Amino acid sequence: MLLLLAGTVCLNIYLYIIVPKGFFPQQDTGRLIGNIQADQSISFQAMRQKLADFMEIVSKDPATGSVVGFTGGSRVNSGFIFVALKPLKERKLSADMVIERLRGKLAHEPGASLFLQTAQDIRMGGRESNAQYQYTLQADELEELRAWEPRIRQAMSELPDITDVSTDQEDKGMQTSLVIDRDTATRLGVSTKLIDSTLNDAFGQRQVSTIYDPLNQYRVVMEAAPQYWQSPATLNNIYVSTSSGAQVPLSAFAHYETTNTPLGVNHQGQFVASTISFNLSPGVSLSAATLAINGALDRIGVPTSIHGSFQGTARAFQASLENQPWLILAALLAVYIVLGILYESYVHPITILSTLPSAGVGAILALLAFHADFSIIALIGVILLIGIVKKNAILMIDFALDVERKQGLPPEQAIYQACLLRFRPIMMTTMAALLGAVPLAVGFGEGAELRRPLGISIVGGLIVSQALTLYTTPVVYLYLDRFRLWCKQAFARRKVQPAPDAII
Repeated sequence: MLLLLAGTVCLNIYLYIIVPKGFFPQQDTGRLIGNIQADQSISFQAMRQKLADFMEIVSKDPATGSVVGFTGGSRVNSGFIFVALKPLKERKLSADMVIERLRGKLAHEPGASLFLQTAQDIRMGGRESNAQYQYTLQADELEELRAWEPRIRQAMSELPDITDVSTDQEDKGMQTSLVIDRDTATRLGVSTKLIDSTLNDAFGQRQVSTIYDPLNQYRVVMEAAPQYWQSPATLNNIYVSTSSGAQVPLSAFAHYETTNTPLGVNHQGQFVASTISFNLSPGVSLSAATLAINGALDRIGVPTSIHGSFQGTARAFQASLENQPWLILAALLAVYIVLGILYESYVHPITILSTLPSAGVGAILALLAFHADFSIIALIGVILLIGIVKKNAILMIDFALDVERKQGLPPEQAIYQACLLRFRPIMMTTMAALLGAVPLAVGFGEGAELRRPLGISIVGGLIVSQALTLYTTPVVYLYLDRFRLWCKQAFARRKVQPAPDAII
């Protein structure tokens, strides 16, 4: 039995290492959020048409209830779509399967991409991106970041574990640059200040007058007519008034050309940064995806001057993964201290805690059987098992100790009577807890994915622990009781040992 207990502890450690780990389960809330990322040189009018095309594609899907979208936010080439799906009993497909079905249709829209993700009730990290998880690159030099970011993004796109890979680096925007021949402009008597003022009058908004009436006043704002905003050829029709009153065409001393410009330069802390966002492929855990991403970066040989780190939800997952063993250890230590105070013993709390390894094995095996990740919700279930499972040993040991102290029975007879008389209460309390967790484990409503790992871990842990602890607890109790008596006798012999004879 002791070998079985030791093997159970080792099996716990092994299963915890190999079990796929996640943060929060992916929920089907019946709502989708979509981010549109279009060509960096797109105009507002073209972007509005792209938004309409995407909304039409999504609205035609049989699982879609309603679609709302808008564009014209912080950047012209971005937009957002909010989708309300039909109830789950009508669409028959999960939200992730609906996204997978729409992904192929949305890929045929030229010049723009729509990235869909399921809205979650719980989401860590406030960073805005096109997908649920983010990986941020930082560098000392902007040019080095722009050179390596496409290579890293390409390597991540080739990984089968992740999908919807996109970036917030946008350095291929288009702008119209006015190139001035300063020698010719000076010869014609045109200064740079006059050019700036003329262009501001035409394409800016300059207040030129105020109209007063008895009740109100109206400011007159001058600007070029909207039809002249759409083409840089309008610059050929602009005339600059010199200080002498002469009208000089802008084309006489300047010409325009199209150049590239970044739409924005992102920073994190004091360093330039670029964030690559991604979603998980169906059936892939977050722990497997993070390992695959780190392996891909090692293979392509990213220089040490490029610093990569997970952000948002992925970073919170890594932090929780580091703390999980310590949380479980703290819970066990707290239980040991409370039981030690209750029984006034250092040994009997260990007997009670010996029931927990089998519960951990059952919880992890149940998660593996149902292809569920060991998430934060499953960890909560394991911590709950610590409180639920140990009551089996408490019921037996509490009765055995009481019989030993009041009736003077030996430990073998005391624990035997405890097993017989406490069998029914143990089974009743275990079945009550197990059946109470079954609805959580088999729930199929909208958002039930968040609660399912809690029920699976509780049900699996209770079944395995109930099958083992009824046999292992009495054996552990007897061996530890003998160990306690041996330690007590050894301490007593050491205490009464006579002092050595004095040397004369």
